[in-house]
Amino acid sequence: MIHSRNRRLRVNESIRSLVRESILTTNDFVMPIFVMEGENMQEPIASMPGIFRRSIDLTVKECKELFSLGVKAVNLYMKVSDHMKDNTGKEAWNKDGLMQNTIKAIKDAVPGMIVMPDVALDPYSIYGHDGIIENGKILNDATNDALARMSVSHAEAGADLVAPSDMMDGRVLTIREALEESGFTDVGIVSYAAKYASSFYGPFRSALDSAPKDDMEIPKDKKTYQMDFHNSREALNEVFKDIDEGADVIMIKPGLPYLDIVSKVREAIDLPIAVYNVSGEYAMVKAAAQNGWIDNDKTIIESLTCFKRAGADMIFTYFAKEAAILLNK
Repeated sequence: MIHSRNRRLRVNESIRSLVRESILTTNDFVMPIFVMEGENMQEPIASMPGIFRRSIDLTVKECKELFSLGVKAVNLYMKVSDHMKDNTGKEAWNKDGLMQNTIKAIKDAVPGMIVMPDVALDPYSIYGHDGIIENGKILNDATNDALARMSVSHAEAGADLVAPSDMMDGRVLTIREALEESGFTDVGIVSYAAKYASSFYGPFRSALDSAPKDDMEIPKDKKTYQMDFHNSREALNEVFKDIDEGADVIMIKPGLPYLDIVSKVREAIDLPIAVYNVSGEYAMVKAAAQNGWIDNDKTIIESLTCFKRAGADMIFTYFAKEAAILLNK
């Protein structure tokens, strides 16, 4: 006779929900948003069905709708004009720049929305790299100084947290010190501590035209500063260093192929963990759903719940709006 039957707690949805371990809510989501110059403009991103580049006015409108659905945080990326790009990234800390004006507009219109601007030089670089280049190499410390100036300008515009995604060594400390010295002691840092050099970023780079340029004199990829996807222990080394430097939230990127890293970091630290459900993951789900190979809605909720189960506290995902609508049903 069987005394222990696990199926007793799976008999119906009421029982299953009563013993459920991981619960997904709209409070878990951060919506990445692409912003472009202009007014009343919206451009679809072909590789990411349902995702758009928008001008500031339409971005504000989108933020209002997101907030009404329960999505209370956005992560901002800029599509800047080519003539504004150089090897210093100086447009990134222009007080009247596209990012700064976007932050102000969102905070004015939706004060409760948490605004997390991306901190990296690749959208502003003529080379498409996250750092300043000299003699064919990415300069670490000079880039950190630029990132600090960028972060302070974001804080001045009203950002709640800054999100350095570059993976330069020591940049969290440089940014933290710059924010403190400028009086922004309450502005947090979401550190991309374990960001891997991944093939899953392709659609994102096409959205911002931020892929490394094909130039024999510069690195052809980002493998000298982003992590090797073969490695796991190295992630903990990166995480602990960023915590020591003053990070408030630890980011792991990409998401679904790296749930083992999320779980390992969760076991090692008490800080909030963010995970990035990246553009390639989004595109794969959308492509398979459009072909009728998977159920779009069920796959979205299942995959996002997996992040929670692995130990993430917040999920950066292009599914945020769609998932919020599904959850609100």
